Amino acid sequence: MALVPNQRPLGQRLLWFAVLWLGGVGTVTLISFALRLWIAPK
Repeated sequence: MALVPNQRPLGQRLLWFAVLWLGGVGTVTLISFALRLWIAPK
């Protein structure tokens, strides 16, 4: 008898994926913008 873990609905898992992905992209964007302002010639 195989035990199947209780999984969340597909829509909820995709929503979490999108939130985490956008958070990662936003973080990289903010860091790159900050580095550009810091390193850019004045």
